[in-house]
Amino acid sequence: MTDTAHSRFAALHAGDALLLLPNAWDAASARLWQETGAQAVATSSAAVAWSRGYADGGALPRAALLDSLRDIVRVVSVPVTVDFEAGYSDDPDAVADFVDDVVAAGAVGINIEDGSGEPDLLVAKLRAIRARLGARPLFVNARTDVYLAGLAQGDAAVSMAIERLSRYRDAGADGGFVPWLASAQDAAAIAAAVPLAINVMARPGLAPLAELRAAGVRRVSVGPGLFKIAFGAGDDATRAFLDGDLAPFERPGLDYGALNRMFRDG
Repeated sequence: MTDTAHSRFAALHAGDALLLLPNAWDAASARLWQETGAQAVATSSAAVAWSRGYADGGALPRAALLDSLRDIVRVVSVPVTVDFEAGYSDDPDAVADFVDDVVAAGAVGINIEDGSGEPDLLVAKLRAIRARLGARPLFVNARTDVYLAGLAQGDAAVSMAIERLSRYRDAGADGGFVPWLASAQDAAAIAAAVPLAINVMARPGLAPLAELRAAGVRRVSVGPGLFKIAFGAGDDATRAFLDGDLAPFERPGLDYGALNRMFRDG
């Protein structure tokens, strides 16, 4: 991807509308999300790992992540941002090395997370990434798992998220991702306190999108949600087939010709 692609991606966080960012796991899903109208595509670490036969949580080999990313970038024209988990190392310099590879493969952004650990390590990684990149652009979305990991509750969770994201911003983050945050009130408090593009994840019980936008949220992604929906449908259809039920194949699916043209002409 080019500096122009990065500029397009950054601008999507600054418009009047929320950036609705579908997460893909391979070239086919990424291209399909583009064809449905997505203005940018993210990867999901869990979904990419599962699609490659690995568990989520840092088990995916770096080469497999890069191979998947190159496939995606090859078939889409929209900006692509990569779920980078925790950077696949506790060594900030090794993380920065891997960021070099991710940028070279065509990503315009990354997510990098703190997990359930202390924020100091992510701060060090962010500083190493920015030092390595120099003037090269990359949209860095720093993820804090305060809500996802249950590190605090209620007002304490808001305060902890603000404290962590403020540190990540000072270390070079452009966005702040708070997965499992559901309340527009909490989102508003965090967005007001931290000048980052705040990102939340679609989940049951999430506040309406209009309320989140009014609260200052700039981006909503779906994590592994689309993978789970797609493979849930496949699981249901396969179970029916193995029981001798052909009814799932009577339902219209995506058109073979359209799918083939999508890649033949792309």
